Amino acid sequence: MKRIILYCAFLAGMVGTKAQETTTTYKDKQPYKSWVRMAAKLDDDFFKTAEAIRIADNVLLYQHTTGGWPKNVYMPAELSPKELEDVLHAKDDVNESTIDNSATSTEIRYLARTYLATQIEKYRDAAIEGIRYILKSQYANGGFPQFWPRPTGYYTHITYNDNAMINVMKLLREVYEKQAPYTFMTDSLCRQARAAFDKGVECILKTQVRRNGKLTVWCAQHDEHTLAPAKARAYELPSLSGAESDDIILLLMSIPQPSKEIVTAVEAAVDWLKESKIVGMKQESFINSQGKKDYRMVPCSQDDADCPALWARFYTLEDNRPFFCDRDGVKRFDISEIGYERRNGYSWFNDGGQKVLRKYEKWKKTLNKK
Repeated sequence: MKRIILYCAFLAGMVGTKAQETTTTYKDKQPYKSWVRMAAKLDDDFFKTAEAIRIADNVLLYQHTTGGWPKNVYMPAELSPKELEDVLHAKDDVNESTIDNSATSTEIRYLARTYLATQIEKYRDAAIEGIRYILKSQYANGGFPQFWPRPTGYYTHITYNDNAMINVMKLLREVYEKQAPYTFMTDSLCRQARAAFDKGVECILKTQVRRNGKLTVWCAQHDEHTLAPAKARAYELPSLSGAESDDIILLLMSIPQPSKEIVTAVEAAVDWLKESKIVGMKQESFINSQGKKDYRMVPCSQDDADCPALWARFYTLEDNRPFFCDRDGVKRFDISEIGYERRNGYSWFNDGGQKVLRKYEKWKKTLNKK
């Protein structure tokens, strides 16, 4: 009955919206990343508008009975009657609830901002259910899976990949500190969020990889039982991550009055970044023999502005060699040796370590003052 009422109410809203001519185009379906970017940039005044409420009602429709949301959904899109029916039927697809690709955290924040602007309680209640979903999904060891409660597959690993766990921990900190838009959270929920954040930090410290007895960085995903580096997709092998580790380090450095264990973890990870950076190489775009835009790695002078230090996405656990991988799951040590599709469809190099190193110098000075 509840779904029928929702369905009828939403149809009525759609008819009213269609009756009003509009020049906006963002209501059309777009890549989900457009929603994630848009939601983060909206100003407070927007949330007082009827359009903000229309989108918030879409967000409510997509929320699963778990309290979480599916990924890769462009929430502002206007739904056809058939699409609306499909969304309502999917509410019980609990194994699709996820924190991957900024799902759930983006929707929680949007609803919280809508509630602050409108004081409409259904948005507050749904945001709280989203936070409870996150709290329920956390493992006893402090880690967060990519999907929950999905029971099998690499989705159950503790997931740093694409900052899934780090995004959630940032949200939990905003909640327990009652930062806007979470000023309405109860003290009880704030205490739970604080405990979950602290457990997450413990998990981060426990999963930092040791090689030959020396702390290094993290894998993009870790086994939820053994905490060892784990495989995800065929081209995502157990490794040391030169990408996901960046935001883990930044999170640790953002913790006030860090413990000795946190300081040790940061310094070891920064040492690894310094040792593992790739210098004297840059990406060069070109048109390949099939007429497609491609890229290759070429030598460059470190004195050139367009020759920054880089880090590979993956380094071998055994000897810290940058490696690349196609869908066949075979390690290769030259980017040109993997196929066009994976070479251009995945981020194999990044310069994010430079930001970490700059912030580390400032962080170190603050420690020395204490």
